[in-house]
Amino acid sequence: MKRIKALVLLILTVLLVAGVLCGCAVQTGEQPGISSLPHITIGSDTYPPFVYLDNNGDPTGIDVEIAVEAFRRMGYQAVFTTIDWEQKRTLVDNGEIDCIWGCFSMDGREQDYQWAGPYMVSRQIIAVNAKSDIYTMDDLNGKTIAVQSTGKPEEIFLQSGQADIPQFEDIISLEDRSVQYAALDCGYVDAIAAHETAILQYMTDYGADFRILDEPLLITGIGAAFSVDDDRGLAQELMDTFAQMRQDGTMQEIVGRYLEHPETYLEVECLEP
Repeated sequence: MKRIKALVLLILTVLLVAGVLCGCAVQTGEQPGISSLPHITIGSDTYPPFVYLDNNGDPTGIDVEIAVEAFRRMGYQAVFTTIDWEQKRTLVDNGEIDCIWGCFSMDGREQDYQWAGPYMVSRQIIAVNAKSDIYTMDDLNGKTIAVQSTGKPEEIFLQSGQADIPQFEDIISLEDRSVQYAALDCGYVDAIAAHETAILQYMTDYGADFRILDEPLLITGIGAAFSVDDDRGLAQELMDTFAQMRQDGTMQEIVGRYLEHPETYLEVECLEP
């Protein structure tokens, strides 16, 4: 049986346990030397190591650093602002934000936006507690899994119709990305599905003892998304800037500050048919 449960009590409890009940806005201040440039407003949410707040309360992470440098080269100042992730398409289409950026999977959404990307490769995977008796996808039948609402794992589990997708007892969709990790850590669910890099970051930050299943759920490219009606040519210009940053080593340098073996995350050619 596949169904989504709204667990308000669970969310509040896990938020408190995880220490993420903060309500902070993620918005950049002025970067030195580019404060006079026109702003590009980027909608995102907290998703370490791609977008999060540093000890000074300033947004940082892989996507923040890439965006700041790329838009600087294009003559803009990147400004990150926190959005309701479920409303991302509406916000970019009505012009409240200029683009969506935050470990955003392109797979299956190619026609929904104008894309700059893929600029990185990401594995969507399933994780369980280290002592769990779940080792394969088949072992997930009859279990409970937590996913982010409107994310790729939710879409795969609820809409794919694939015969090899487990028949879960419950699929719990949570608006806050970080809550699902804490839900697994606390034993509220049997498994979670998300980007591998984000799960590894949570394990590092909170000392969680998770085990990642060998079989990936999806290998996808991530990109920055603009409205299909945006006529400024920013998506193509950003794509060209990504190519420059790959060529001069900037992309690998940025990713390497957060992830080991950064070159493996930049092998976007492997995604091409």
